[in-house]
Amino acid sequence: MTHPVIADGNVAVVTGGASGIGLAAAKRFAAAGMTVCLVDRIEERLAAAKEAVAAESPSGTVLTSNTDVGDRAAVEALAKNLFGRFGTIHLLFDNAGIQPGSSIFGPQANWDAVLRVNLHGAIQVAQIFGERMVAGGEPGLIVVSGSKQGITTPPGDPAYNVSKAGLKAFTEALQHDLRNRQGGRVEARLMIPGFVFTPLTRGERVEKPDGAWTPEQTADFMLEKLGTDEFYILCPDGEVTREMDEKRIAWAAGDIVENRPPLSRWHSDWAEKFKAWAAGR
Repeated sequence: MTHPVIADGNVAVVTGGASGIGLAAAKRFAAAGMTVCLVDRIEERLAAAKEAVAAESPSGTVLTSNTDVGDRAAVEALAKNLFGRFGTIHLLFDNAGIQPGSSIFGPQANWDAVLRVNLHGAIQVAQIFGERMVAGGEPGLIVVSGSKQGITTPPGDPAYNVSKAGLKAFTEALQHDLRNRQGGRVEARLMIPGFVFTPLTRGERVEKPDGAWTPEQTADFMLEKLGTDEFYILCPDGEVTREMDEKRIAWAAGDIVENRPPLSRWHSDWAEKFKAWAAGR
């Protein structure tokens, strides 16, 4: 059992849909009989992705769009085209993201690129499509891809953390707005993947690490949780359990409550204390 909008004849739009979790989810939507539009800015991946998704579809209705989500005019044009063709969109998987790496005083170009796509791009996709979905009056679902790095903000890639922390705050505000609209039939969920072996995370590796989930495992977990009323879809993986995720998130919030140093999990005076606490010692 999954969310009722994932149904034969309904329409799904997947940004970042030509690879990774987006492609895996698009296959599941197609297998359910949905018309699927794959959106990606890497044009050379789209043809193969379309073929792979169409192979899962009873109807074979798969569209592609070479659209940069960071370009607001392009997103507006895409929405105008799709809503004009189908009347409404039932499911938006707002999933496009990049991770070129960053450091506090590193290249500004990396910061600009990450915030443009992961934060501003994801927000404007949700705004542009979401407003039309609400106006259409039909049941709808917006799933936004966040990250655990936007919650526990580990050191190493601050631009990515900032983008995903901002996206978490936006998606929470989005759901609050949607649930308080009279007769509202559109809702939002925050997808929080674990360690997933995708083109975004693989780096120089050619084989999936034992601890990583596949995109297909992650998509299946997401679909299962969409059948519940859970807003935060917090995914485990082969290395980290739900219990450990909860402890890490609670500790991160505790830095504020207890007035510990920021990122105390990685602070020389606190790292061992966290490990002992997490182990129940």
